[in-house]
Amino acid sequence: MATVQVLIPCYNYARYLEQCVSSALSQEGVFVNVLIIDDCSTDNTPQVCQKLASGDSRIRFIRHETNRGHIATYNEGIGQIEGDYFVLLSADDCLTPGSLRRATSLMDANPNVGMTYGQAISFFTDHPPKARTTMTGVSLWTGEQWIRQVCRSGKNFLICPEAVVRSSVQRQIGGYDPALPHSGDMEMWLRIAAVSDIGRVNGVDQAFYRVHEQSMQRTVHAGFLVDLVGRREAFQSVFRKEGAGLSASEELHELARQALAFTAVRYARQVCDLSCDDPVPVSDYCDFAASVFPPIVNTRAYHALLAAAGSERNALRRSTARWNARLRRLIEVEIFNRVEYHWSRRTGVYFSRCGFLGG
Repeated sequence: MATVQVLIPCYNYARYLEQCVSSALSQEGVFVNVLIIDDCSTDNTPQVCQKLASGDSRIRFIRHETNRGHIATYNEGIGQIEGDYFVLLSADDCLTPGSLRRATSLMDANPNVGMTYGQAISFFTDHPPKARTTMTGVSLWTGEQWIRQVCRSGKNFLICPEAVVRSSVQRQIGGYDPALPHSGDMEMWLRIAAVSDIGRVNGVDQAFYRVHEQSMQRTVHAGFLVDLVGRREAFQSVFRKEGAGLSASEELHELARQALAFTAVRYARQVCDLSCDDPVPVSDYCDFAASVFPPIVNTRAYHALLAAAGSERNALRRSTARWNARLRRLIEVEIFNRVEYHWSRRTGVYFSRCGFLGG
């Protein structure tokens, strides 16, 4: 029976902690150890941890006397990995029933797979929804194949709680980069893929991701340009580290830069044409796109964005531009996004959008 170390970092999430721990310890077909690290919470997290640990020998917890931040907390836990596999599970998230057995079974059967993931369900209530638990199959990629998919889309394919990592691989590559507080997860998945194969369990839900006002993604790392910069930094870091050893590293990095540039231009065009509320000037998105992938300045999409952002239009031209923008938005949101969502839900990867709608 496989042994899984579940690390649960916690900061002021006492109200969610018991549900999170229970979702890990109730997993069947694997032996689970839980390590909770309380990063100097100011709520009743210490009391909840003490209660949980006293009632189950599989649980231990560490309390920080000062707040060290999430990256340092993650890395402390990674330094204490025990067992065959490792899961980083935020205290406000949960695992679905049977998720660890499904993931570890795939990796037991495929020793070259260093990470397995599946679908994560976002939820907004106190209790997660019913999860799909019947597998329809598995997907396997070589690490370089999977990295190519990520680079072509420019997107992060995982949220975090759905990832199960082989402990030996996690020890090999080490912890999270403190220089990447926003995109450390994305960089971690790519580094794992640079040294091992990647697997996915299909047709099932592997984790629950809780969305709430206090979640880090919404309070600390808000803003689309910030997100794009974080992705750029993640790609740069990967191709300086483990990714530098890939045979196609330069080509892959170029694909990633291209995807990020077109994403910035496409988003900025929507902001400009639809008068969306974004505190970041359109010119900042233009500058980002040109800096990350200079050839974009010669594309129709980039010139159209400059024209939309800089021209003084009369009322008729403004009205026409808005209708055209709404049509593009309809095509992208109502058709392309829905197709992409269902595709990613089924396959675990995203499309490339470089050149889409005027690129």
